[in-house]
Amino acid sequence: MNASEPEARIHVLAALREQSEKVADRWVQLQLEQAVLGNGMTEAELREEADVLVDALRSGLESEQPAERVVATQPVLHQAIVELSLRRARGGATPTATSLAVLALKEALLEAVQYLTREAGTLYAAALLVNRLLDAAGALCFETYVEGREEIIRRQSRQLLEVSTPVVRLWDKVLAVPLIGTLDTTRTQVVMENLLEAIQRDEAQVAIIDITGVPTVDTAVAHHLMQTVNAVRLMGADCLISGIRPPIAQIIAQLGIDLSPILTRATLADALAAAMTLTEQPAQRAGSTAIR
Repeated sequence: MNASEPEARIHVLAALREQSEKVADRWVQLQLEQAVLGNGMTEAELREEADVLVDALRSGLESEQPAERVVATQPVLHQAIVELSLRRARGGATPTATSLAVLALKEALLEAVQYLTREAGTLYAAALLVNRLLDAAGALCFETYVEGREEIIRRQSRQLLEVSTPVVRLWDKVLAVPLIGTLDTTRTQVVMENLLEAIQRDEAQVAIIDITGVPTVDTAVAHHLMQTVNAVRLMGADCLISGIRPPIAQIIAQLGIDLSPILTRATLADALAAAMTLTEQPAQRAGSTAIR
């Protein structure tokens, strides 16, 4: 630390100890005036958040760490900033708005320091210390926000994939997965997991993968289908592929893709008839057809 930082830290700590309520109130006011939120937080929620962060800043500055290291090394302060960022990410605020909200604390804190001293050198050193401290907080806030939003997007994408690949119980011990759109590696994994879980749950003997809604089949799609079929067979069930339309059949033939190990049918109805033969069941609908 330079020669003036210890004295500056004393004044900043005094502001955080003696005027914590004023600092928190001013920070809330600045955020409301600047309209940097856009996430529907109430003033009471902002005040609660401000009280937690101001207390964490005070606790962090009481350590012996340089100002720029306080955020990274003090668990209470670090966690308070992470939780603030994640909370706003879930609320839909932009990363810029979230960082600005943290940086707005600079003004509130410096106003409190200025209330305690008017000495120019001390105020300058305090401003440098506060900048180093809250710049690090803003950087952590932005990083956490981005990681949090990415996790939310990944989770939502998986939920959408699961909704778009339902496992349908067509008949007693007969399941079907109607696929629509492109079949890539990620979607194949979701299809496989959902189908295998349904086979185990329903004790199914036959699974039908219907590709009527798949626009085209290339070597990658064929590979994904083979993976799913092999996984179903490992569960002790038979697997059929339906929806092999003439254009799809031509493409498969032209590409030299060998689907001979797989039982295929042109339509879902044909595949269901084949499934009835495999399970040796009469043509009678099961009592509880449902989407799983």
